[in-house]
Parts: sequence; structure tokens; C-alpha cells
Amino acid sequence: MFRLGSAYENFLHRLHARLCALGRFESSLVFAPEPRLIGSVVRGQKILAGELPLAGHLVKLSVADLWKASAPEAAFEQELHGFLWLDDLAAVGGSAARDLARIWLEQWIAQYGRGAGVGWTPQITAWRLLRWLCHAPFLLEGENAYHGRAFYRLLGQKALFLSRRWRCVSPGVARLETLTSLICACTSLQGMGRHISPASAALARECQQQITAQGGIGSRNPTELLHVLSLLTWAAQALRESGKTPAKAHTEAIRHTVPCLRLLRHADGGLARFHGGQRGREGQLDRALATSGIRTRPAGGMLMGYARLSSGRSSVIVDAAPPPAKGAAPKAHASTLAFEMTGGRGPIVVNCGAGTPFGKEWHRAARATPSHSTLVLDGVSSARLATPPPADWRQEAFTQAPHEVQAALKHLPSGLMFEGTHDGFLRTYGLVHTRKLHHALGGETLGGTDTLAAPSSPARAQFDRIFQQRQPRGISFHIRFHLHPEARPTIDRARNAVSIVLGSAEEVWMFRHDGTALMTLEPSFYADDDMTTPRESQQIVLFGKVSGYLGRVSWTLSRQAAPPS
Repeated sequence: MFRLGSAYENFLHRLHARLCALGRFESSLVFAPEPRLIGSVVRGQKILAGELPLAGHLVKLSVADLWKASAPEAAFEQELHGFLWLDDLAAVGGSAARDLARIWLEQWIAQYGRGAGVGWTPQITAWRLLRWLCHAPFLLEGENAYHGRAFYRLLGQKALFLSRRWRCVSPGVARLETLTSLICACTSLQGMGRHISPASAALARECQQQITAQGGIGSRNPTELLHVLSLLTWAAQALRESGKTPAKAHTEAIRHTVPCLRLLRHADGGLARFHGGQRGREGQLDRALATSGIRTRPAGGMLMGYARLSSGRSSVIVDAAPPPAKGAAPKAHASTLAFEMTGGRGPIVVNCGAGTPFGKEWHRAARATPSHSTLVLDGVSSARLATPPPADWRQEAFTQAPHEVQAALKHLPSGLMFEGTHDGFLRTYGLVHTRKLHHALGGETLGGTDTLAAPSSPARAQFDRIFQQRQPRGISFHIRFHLHPEARPTIDRARNAVSIVLGSAEEVWMFRHDGTALMTLEPSFYADDDMTTPRESQQIVLFGKVSGYLGRVSWTLSRQAAPPS
């Protein structure tokens, strides 16, 4: 039944695509939208060198056979036909990147422009339309008027297709993106004005359903939230430039989203990396916040399940909630009570990031608790994935996750105090994890205490059963502090302290613990989607064993030398 429905839906997509292509549609550009899709120069240079990084794969290619190459999986083919690579070539700029983009564009139009191929679904069409529209000045530089008119006619046909088929896109970020693409195209192209108001009303309804009153989204992914804000401000500006007023729900969504993003912004301007999020491209967050025109700051220090402790020139952001619910679960990470810390010169303690751009194995590894700066009990994640993994690894949800998470943030005379507890290990081990963080006034010191405790008689009975099974080796725990690749750690001979150098030795931080655990430096990785492979890094690990109903480890991270102000 599902396959028949999908096949029929795809048939309708292709039918409407061909009908739109057959129509005698003439259009011209009313105004050129400002480019807002920021690509990666590193990835763009890879493409120019003959390697295409898409959907976690790096495929060798040549100019002639891009559209004939066999795709490793469906996601690769979708991103290829969505022209996601065009962002990266535009980021590189120059005649070589422009010539290559034009060749591949012309090949696609010749082979697929009349409705053929996998690229004619509403979401992939929206990706392609946004990029053609956004990068039109880059693509058309030096071209004659005839080619320009032909290009705008194709843009109009795609916008017409989206106006008929956008309802087929799943609700959420994908539909917000599709409607924004439609609005931007219809306000930029002559002759498409009748589609603006219906698309604007649909976008307003989607804002009401997908964005909370706190400005959060279901996935709790900071990068997706930034993308949503960029889309909404882009659509609002396009509507105003066409003489339309954005709906109240649309502008309210922008107003609520901005404080949430400010809370998720580290002291150095980068985003927190939780639940598949990345730090964001250079200037992307600043630009989105400035374009919104909203100056509201977050109140209370907790939004969208995150707590922020900020003072002086350092910031700490904690995941203070369970992983996202099932609808947003494919990108969710087992990161409850993990934290990130940034000092004056940049990130110090991080999470490993999203492994999705590097394939299945990295994707699974990055989602596990050991890839986050928090406590891991007996090598088990606080939220568990199925074993073996399903065939579609991009849609894998947690089979078990923390049910009850309690978190509170207090303002003290000495600084900010966070306390959080989760029960991700309760059912299996009879233990709950509590983390206390004290961020001293001035931001010079972060003190932490991690506690494992059996809170009730049933929990103690469960702990006793597991403890007897684990004899004589016992139940081990690791408290991990993943360091940014540019943070250079050195452990002392007694293994009581680690010095961490940031920048050009101008800023030094010292990590110490109370002696109740063993401390080591171990290899780690840092998944940066601007790179084609994860970067090597290091992590501080505190190792110990649980021998009773209560275990506690304390540690501090303090600045020893500050850079010149």
C-alpha cells in the first residue's frame, strides 16, 4: 500500500513538472535576492579537484559524467539534484567554479529539465530553486540577456510546480524551507504574484505548529534553528519588498527564535553543537540575528532544553533535557547533561559533533554518549540505539532514552549554579546521574561534581543484581571532556592536572580533579562539516568504579593565564 502510494505520488510530481515545463511561461527578475546560502570553501575546492562530498560520501567525478555517475545511496542523489554543491562552488567563486557550475547546470536542464529524473519532488525542487535563485548573480555573470531570460523562465516553471505540490512535503523544517523557496521565487519573478498570499498564509500556519512559544523546534538542533530563522527572515524580507505584510504568526516566530539562538551562542560567536548541530559558518549566525532586527536577550538562562552559564569571556551550555521525541529522533544524540565550554580564545570543551556528513559509522558513533562531554556508565549510552542497526540508518531512533530529566539554574552571589539529574541508567543499573556545575563570577573557573546514586529500594536491588554479575571487575564509569582540536593539552606526571593551551599560548586553562578517579588523555575526534573527514583531537577522561549506592567525583577547570584584552 505504501509503495503504491509513493509511486502514484511520484507519478503526479513528474506529471505536474512536465505540465509546468510545457506551458509558455515568460518571466523576468523583479529584484535579485541577496545571497544567504553560505557554502564551504574547503568543500568547493574539493569539487574543483574532482571529488564531490555529498551525503557522507566522497565521489570522484569528471565534468562530463556528473549526471551519469552511479549514486552510492538515495540521499546522495537527492542532494546532487538539489544542487547543494552549488553553495560550495559559489563560496569559492571565480571563473573556474562558475564555469563548472554552468556546465553542470546546462547538463541538468538538458537531461531533466522537463520532469525526468529523481529531482522532481517538492523538497528537492525547493533546494534547487533556492540555490538557483540565490546564486543567480554568480551563475549569470557575463551571460547575455537571452540566457538570462531562459534561466528566469526555468525558475518560474519550478515556482509554479512548487505552488501545486508543496503540500506533499512533510511538516517541519522541510516544509518551512519549501514554502520559503516558493515565496522568494514568487516575489522575485514577474508574473507569479498570485501565489504569494497562499504561500505566506501556509508559512504562518507552519510557524504556529513547528515553533514553540520559547522559540524552540522539536529537533532541538541549534543549526536547524539557525536555518529556520534564516528562512523566516528571508521570507519576511521578500514579502515586504513585494509590498506584502508577513502574517503575525510569521513575525512572532522570528521574535521568539532570536532569544533562543542567543542563548545557544557561545562567547566566541559559534553555536553549541548538540543533536546534530554544528558551530555554523563564519558570520552566518551574526547575519541572521542582525537581519531579524530583534534585540531581545534570553531571560532566565534556560530555553529549548538547554541551560546557559555565561560570565566574563567564557560560556557554558548544557543539554538539560531528554533527547528529542520520535518525530525528530533520527538526528538526536544521547547527550543529556553533556556540556560545552568556550573561553576568550575559542572552544575548550566540546562535543564531537554530527557524524552524518561522514557516513553511517561516524553517524552512529557521534550519537552515542561517549562522544559527548558527560558521564558514561559501564560503556553504555544514556539513550540506546538498536542492535543491529536498521537498513535506513538515517531514520534510526533511540529504543530507550532518559524518561525523567530534572534541571535548575540558580543565580548565586558567587556565580551561576546548574544542577541536573537524568534516569537514563536507572532501569538497567539502578543508578541516576546528577551533575552540578558552578560557573564562577567573572568566568575564570568552572567547577563540577558528577554523582551516581541509587535513589530507592528497587533501584538498590537492581544495582545489587548488576554489581554481583560484574564481579570481580565491578561497574566502571568514564567522565569524558572532549577538547577542541585547537586546544593543546598536557598531563602532569602525577596525573592530577592537565594544562590546556588555547591560541598562541596566550590563554591557558588548568583541569584538576579530586583524586577519586584516575585521569588519562585519550584520542578523540571532532566532526566538522566544513571538512571531508573528522579532525583528530584529544579528550580528558576520568575513570573509576562504582562500589556502592553513592559515588561522587569533583573537578575544576580554571583559567591560569588570560590573553591581553
